[in-house]
Amino acid sequence: MIDSLKIAVNAADDKKASDLVILDITKIASFANYFLLCTGDSSRQMQAIADEVEKRLKALGIRPSHIEGYQNSEWILMDYMDLVIHIFSKNARVYYDLERLWRDSKKLDVSLFIEQTEPKTLQRKAPKKPQN
Repeated sequence: MIDSLKIAVNAADDKKASDLVILDITKIASFANYFLLCTGDSSRQMQAIADEVEKRLKALGIRPSHIEGYQNSEWILMDYMDLVIHIFSKNARVYYDLERLWRDSKKLDVSLFIEQTEPKTLQRKAPKKPQN
């Protein structure tokens, strides 16, 4: 389960999702273990986040049991049984305020799940020597 959570976090992060939050709801809910919440700046970005999460998890044979809100793109919900991913618009994130609703859950440190990649360095070509 932690592997699929890590993959989903990195997929969302790679698509520039903002305000990523992981809620461990194992002690307060029976239908899932984790919520991943994130925000997209536009409906296109929200769909790109959902597409990337689905693509990466599908590559491991993990498929969602249910996806809803994809076309409306105010709140996309991806249900992977033990992991439920919520991709919000900025307004929907504030309006539904799941962090408050699930305040009894344990908030996990997202940075522990994000894989650090080496920054790409720009390689410059050496200037050509003038020919005599």
